[in-house]
Amino acid sequence: MAAGRNRPITDHDTVDGPDRGGLLQRLKNLRDNARYRFQLLRGSAPTNAHTPSWKLFAAELGQVIAPVTRLVKPELPIERADHPRIVILLPGFAAHPGSMRYMARELERAGHKAKRWGLGYNFGPTPENFELLAQRVRAVHDRYGQKVVLIGWSLGGVFAREVAKVHPDCVAKVITMGTPFSHTPYSNNLWRLYQFTAGHAVEDLPIEAELAVKPPVETVAFWSPRDGAISRRAACGLPGERDRAVALRCSHMGFCDSREVILALVEELSRESGFD
Repeated sequence: MAAGRNRPITDHDTVDGPDRGGLLQRLKNLRDNARYRFQLLRGSAPTNAHTPSWKLFAAELGQVIAPVTRLVKPELPIERADHPRIVILLPGFAAHPGSMRYMARELERAGHKAKRWGLGYNFGPTPENFELLAQRVRAVHDRYGQKVVLIGWSLGGVFAREVAKVHPDCVAKVITMGTPFSHTPYSNNLWRLYQFTAGHAVEDLPIEAELAVKPPVETVAFWSPRDGAISRRAACGLPGERDRAVALRCSHMGFCDSREVILALVEELSRESGFD
């Protein structure tokens, strides 16, 4: 007798009936989801959206070798901090925490403790990953017994601002770097790609969020006129949406490893405001 001839039918078998109907429904759901994502990709921005020039955006594409160049970047002239901080680094859209490794290394050379956000690649907020981040911030705060500094690059800064609203007792300061929190969510050159990847419109985040509302902690916005991805209006913000804005000269990709940015972060971490 052939082996397995009398084995019971399982959910993995292809048969007529309910199982076949379930497979067809799953295929239909996949098709509908793909159609919806392509609709999001073809969307149009409102007339008041402000985006960086395509020349600046094209220059960002030349940064694709950045992960390689970070491996050979030199140590910066950084002095040891008088008051070391605990920082959590939040990567940008579609970026891995490893993209901020050079920044973490330099901050730790200054005496600070740099922690990853613990969520892997950043493909946008969901109720689940936002809750995990909130738990992560609380856990790091409790472990070290001091308020943490959230440093968010691009989309990571959106997470940082929103989680600081949930746990202001755990956060001393939020520093955003090229983060689109102001103006309109369309004031950038990445919103179509974001919508296609995340599966929702940029103005319809799946978490409770009022992006332009300042967190109840000290909030600093780094922005750059050379940013080819995020509009300066969106990343700088207005008075009342952040406490201070710091203009730097780097590309959007450069926020995670530029000399000027890292030295500006070291200076921000040396300030006493927010660390009561």
